Amino acid sequence: MSAPRPRPAAVGAAERFWSAVAAGEVRLQRCRACGAYRHPPRPVCPECRSGADEWVPASGGGEVWSFTICHPPVLAAFAARVPYAAVVVRLDEGVFMVSNVVDAPPDGIEIGARVTIECVAVDEGLVLPQFRLALPS
Repeated sequence: MSAPRPRPAAVGAAERFWSAVAAGEVRLQRCRACGAYRHPPRPVCPECRSGADEWVPASGGGEVWSFTICHPPVLAAFAARVPYAAVVVRLDEGVFMVSNVVDAPPDGIEIGARVTIECVAVDEGLVLPQFRLALPS
């Protein structure tokens, strides 16, 4: 059995994000004053400095902005998965998220590829936002 994955720090402004993910929904923080989305969550809007926010469901789509292929050595929790791709995805709301593309070989990922987000149970008691390559429309 592999080592357990590191756990995200679900404290402060991030607690609501991780609670939603654990319940199977990706929600994003949006400024009530100017409408700007922000991720990672934080107490003040970087656009207008307002502290008023709301949490809204993510649209579910995005595109691969950047990625890297991870090879050994890696943390023990990820050793059985190498090589794997760590991706930076620009969600349709304009914010960026770092994660993985599941069910796709590392060499099948390209910059600009459309992806969809979902909440995946990856370890006992740990649900993470992960991406899948979007089917062509």
